[in-house]
Order: sequence, then C-alpha cells, then structure tokens
Amino acid sequence: MNQMDQTKFCCSVCLDLLKDPVTIPCGHSYCMNCIQSFWDEEEKKKIYSCPQCRQTFTARPVLVKSTMLAVLVEELKKTGLQAPPADHCYAGPEDVACDFCTGRKMKAFKSCLFCLASYCEKHLQPHYDVAPLKKHKLVEPSKKLQENICSRHDEVMKMFCRTDQQIICYLCSVDEHKGHDTVSAAAERTERQRELEVSRQNIQQRIQDREKDVKLLQQEVEAINQSADQTVEHSEKIFTELIHLIQKRSSDVKQQIRSQQETEVSRVKELEEKLEQEITELKRKDAELKQLSHTEDHNQFLHNYPSLSALSESTDSSSINIRPLSYFEDVTAAVSEVRDKLQDILREEWTNISLTVTEVDVLLSDPPEPKTRAGFLKYSCEITLDPNTENKQLLISEGNRKVTTIKGQQSHSDHSDRFTVRYQVLSRESLTGRCYWEVEWRGRGVNVAVTYKNISRAGSESKFGHNDKSWVLHCYVDDFKDTFWYNNIQTRVSGPRSSRVGVYLDHRAGILSFYSVSETMTLLHRVQTTFTQPLYAGLRVYTDILGNFKTDAELIKLK
Repeated sequence: MNQMDQTKFCCSVCLDLLKDPVTIPCGHSYCMNCIQSFWDEEEKKKIYSCPQCRQTFTARPVLVKSTMLAVLVEELKKTGLQAPPADHCYAGPEDVACDFCTGRKMKAFKSCLFCLASYCEKHLQPHYDVAPLKKHKLVEPSKKLQENICSRHDEVMKMFCRTDQQIICYLCSVDEHKGHDTVSAAAERTERQRELEVSRQNIQQRIQDREKDVKLLQQEVEAINQSADQTVEHSEKIFTELIHLIQKRSSDVKQQIRSQQETEVSRVKELEEKLEQEITELKRKDAELKQLSHTEDHNQFLHNYPSLSALSESTDSSSINIRPLSYFEDVTAAVSEVRDKLQDILREEWTNISLTVTEVDVLLSDPPEPKTRAGFLKYSCEITLDPNTENKQLLISEGNRKVTTIKGQQSHSDHSDRFTVRYQVLSRESLTGRCYWEVEWRGRGVNVAVTYKNISRAGSESKFGHNDKSWVLHCYVDDFKDTFWYNNIQTRVSGPRSSRVGVYLDHRAGILSFYSVSETMTLLHRVQTTFTQPLYAGLRVYTDILGNFKTDAELIKLK
C-alpha cells in the first residue's frame, strides 16, 4: 500500500494510525481521545470545529465509534502498516506551509519571488508545466516573502536606491526617490555579490592565517607542556640529589660521631682499668703497711720496712683532662651553622627561581605602549577607593572615587588595613595586566601611587615611595617640579605640571608610566621593573598643619 493510502488511515491530530476511530459530521475521522481533547480546549468558546476543514458546530457532536473503520485499521495493522513520520508531509510550527493547501497544510517545497507565495510539490507543478510560470524565480521556502512588498504602494520591490541604501518598488523610484541613483535589485545584487566574493576571499585567507596561528599556538602549548614536564622532572631529580647528598652527609656525620664515641670511650675505659688496678695495688700495700705498723718486734719492723715502704709508679692524675658538657656539642653547632647557611641560600635563591618561572613568556608580539590618549583609554579600568584603608582624617565620596581632607577625625572602626598616620588610601581593586586610570586633584598637593597590598599601615615605612613596596609621583604646589619616589630615593621629573595625572600600568611587562594630561599627554616618568605581586592604586592628599588648606583627589570615570 503506498504512502498516500497510509495517510487515509492516520489521525491528523496525533499523526498515528487511528485508535477508536470516530467520524464527525463533516466527514473527517479522528482518534476518539484526540478529537475529544481538541474540543475540550474549545469548550470555553462553545464553538467546536474540525481540525482539518475548520467547519464549526454550535453543539458539541456526539461521538460514536466507527466500527467498520476500526476493523479496517486493525486488519491493516496485521499487514505491517505503520504511520507516516510526523514531518513527512505536513507543515509544523517551524516549517513554511503551502499557501494553496486547504485544511491541514503541507510543507512548502519552494517559494516564488514573483507570486510571493509558497507551494508544496503538488501545487508547485504548474510552475514547471505552464510556460509563463516557468520564468518565475523559485527559491527555498521562506517565511519572509511579504518583506518584498512595498508597504507604501503594495508593489513588489524590485529596485534598489543607492542614494538611500534601501530596496524600493518602481513607483517609489518615480515618487519620493525621484532623481536618486536607482538600479534594479538584480544589478545591485550582482555588484554586492562581487563585493561579497572579495570579502569571502579575504575572510577565507584570514581563516587560513588564523588556522596557521592556531596550529602554531597548539605546537607552542605542546612545547610549553613538554618544557614544563622536563623542568619539573629535572628539578625533582636535582632536589632529590640534594636530599640524598644531605642524607649521606648526615649518615657520614653520624658514623664519624659513633666512631669517635667508640674511640674515646675505649680510651677512657682503658685508663679506668689502669686506675682500678692501681687502686687495688695501693689497698694491698696499705694493708701490709698497716700490719707492719702493728709489729711489736723492733728488729722485725726495721727489717721489713724498706721492702714494704717502696711504692710502684703511679698514674699521674694530672694528665687526665676532663671537659664537662663539651663532648660533641661543637659538632651540633657546626651542623646548625650549615643548616642556617643552606636556609639563607635557599631563601635568597628562591626569589630568583620564582622570578625565572614567572618570566617565561612565549607570546612574542605584545602590543606596544600606547602613544595617544585614545590608545590609553582602551585600557581604562574602573577603580574605586577602599574605605577600610582610608585615614580617619579623610572623607571618601562620589561613589568611592573621591577623597578629601577634613578637620578632626571620622568615627571609623579600627581595621588592620587602615592607614593610621599618613593621609593615604588604597583602591579596592587589584591591578594586573594592562590598566590605565586618571587622577584629578585640587589643593595643596597629592601623591599618585601604585603599591603592593602589604605596605605598612603605620610609621615611616607606610609613606608612599619611602619603601620598596610602592612607586609614587609627588605633586606639591610649593615645589617647583614634581618628583618621583621609590625606596626612599627621589628623582626630579621633567614636563608640565597638570591638575590631571594619567597612570599606565603593564604589570606583566613591568612598565609603570606617569603622564601629565591636558590637551596632550606628556610623559613625566617611566619605570621598568619586575612586579612580584598584584598592585593597588594609592592616593595621598595634603593639608596645612591647622587643616585649613584642603586638598581633594578623584579617580576620574573615563568614558
């Protein structure tokens, strides 16, 4: 049985073979559950329609199962008949429907730009058979055909106005577009098609170039991974060798100590035995002399005395040099000294090792430092001030972008990040990568700084530029020239003083530049170094000793 025959036994609602088929008054058949569900949704309107022909019924028809149709469907099921796929013929919500189908619409096979209609294969056939229709332009099914109709004249738009760069109809060309440079849409398409092809060629060339770049980057990733793996392996081997060397030296020292211990104990034991023998001999001699002292016979006493009074040679006790509590302690001191030296070496060299790792840089084409303010503004960043760092004699305002000196102190809570002596404040945001910001100041003077977060918050070490943790441009009305400070070293800077200072930071490249910003940008000072931590923007504002001469500084919101 062919596909068209199959569709006769399918419910147009569920698109499956009919189940409990019923036929409604217009003659179309449905699954009982399908049509009941369909009419349940129309219940509120009290008007019931056929999903296919849209005929309406004022009263809800009574549904009776079509016994003959049910038997026929069951017989067909035994022959292996299956329902057609859901998207075989009929148009779904996302499809373009045939404009000439009645009832349930079929999918459109083509759209005609001349007729401004879409056709299924059946209704498209005249465009292949009828001579005038063969000239029509057929395209893939489109839902946008009405966009080709002029809303003003209700005509098909087949022309293009180059003056106004828009598609128009013929009446438009002799009406509001009269005198404009107009051509046919086809001619404009041909011209644009040439441009499109050139653009595609350029894009394809760029794709090829980028694919080569991607391949190079993939090779670079492989090389980085291979280098890192080899370096980790070599480093582990070196440290393992160092550990083994230390373990061997530890074993050697242990062996030497035990050997020396055995030698010294043996010597002491030997001397101890000699002394024990001498003590025994002396005790025997003392007993003999004691016995002789009790002899009553004078002649016998004098006869035996010479032989008994003579003493054997004694061990000289003065040769025994005992040094309490100083046996092997010197060895411990020597080993401790080696440990301290190794720790110092590792501590000093670790910084070099760490910096060597962070200096690995495989991208060879970093963009150069900008030359114009527009170039710098590409790297502008939103910076706000951190109230937890501000000195209590400062006031932050303007959305945490402006700081001003005040008389007296604010009742800020104590915080470990707060500057206690200097009128200073840090940014809330850390700065890495490429950043640019500007500071506008008024009053007696300002310090525009960048600093590590761990700068001291009290004492002389907390002053921007007077340590190795901060870099600062010092602008002060009483000075003839601005100055740059780092690690307590002052450098005079050249260039015009301005109430606006621009700061450019390239963290990875170690570049920090200060600019005087007015109608032009003038470089005041440039630093080339290595930054080992994220940086923070810093501001310090000045006042006189009585607090009468106020100063404010603001991080400008750049557009």
